[in-house]
Amino acid sequence: MRYLTKEWYELCQQTHLHFGLRVHNGAYEFDEDLFLRLYKRKEKAHVKQERELYNLDPRYMLEHDGQVLTRVDKAFGEEEVTEEDQIIYHMPSEERAHIEKLIAEYDIRPPFDEQKCKEEYKESMEWNFQYKAENLPQEIVEQIADIRVFTLDYCTRELLQQLKKQSTENRREMKRVSNEYREAILAQDIPDEILGRVQYHDCRVTELLTGTEVVIRFDTRGGFTNINKLTLVAPEIIKQEGEIVGSYWLYQELYRIDNGYELHVLFGGENMHELIVRCADILVEEE
Repeated sequence: MRYLTKEWYELCQQTHLHFGLRVHNGAYEFDEDLFLRLYKRKEKAHVKQERELYNLDPRYMLEHDGQVLTRVDKAFGEEEVTEEDQIIYHMPSEERAHIEKLIAEYDIRPPFDEQKCKEEYKESMEWNFQYKAENLPQEIVEQIADIRVFTLDYCTRELLQQLKKQSTENRREMKRVSNEYREAILAQDIPDEILGRVQYHDCRVTELLTGTEVVIRFDTRGGFTNINKLTLVAPEIIKQEGEIVGSYWLYQELYRIDNGYELHVLFGGENMHELIVRCADILVEEE
């Protein structure tokens, strides 16, 4: 990757370092009692939210079936609404059947398990404590008295101001690189139809075959396309890192070369991997 590199991607993750944080005077020092109080407060709010979601009756999704809908321009206009301006919404049978299945499952569900909810919250927070400690800039971590309190969204006033400044700088650099990337891609003068053949953001790679062709198959359920097979004709693999199968297609760069194209792809998962392939043509299909 020339622009949308691993470093650029990590920078993108650090453009909102201050979001959700609140100033707390107790965050200047390590205080176990403070942490426990804040943790219990957050845990209580989490359990309350999860209980409400668990007890949300799916019957509400049937409310729109048979509802009279009015054209937007008529509904908000001054003219009289006539029958021709209205329709009755009838839910598709497949959708109704799915909702009725959810209702049946809801009616026989066991009581909400508060203890399990607390245990899952604890596991999630312990993971977050570790993630913050390992992924925040080191100069930030060194200023935090208790990473657990910080992860619960409390910090000192000075640190909050610093994080706002750092987020602004990171966002500015991210946009600078993004703009350079767009200019570079526009300069390639590649037709939109070809560029559209390599749009697999958030699709998971299920198969990668190399040989006289490079064939990549995808699970597209998390992405924005139904095209699940990409073929690179007459390929020359310039770079291939790590295990790509099972990872997610994040970003791509496509460049013209004398006899075709050069495709750069950044994949994400447990680790980030890069693939660079030169090819004569790019083919796609939905299998």
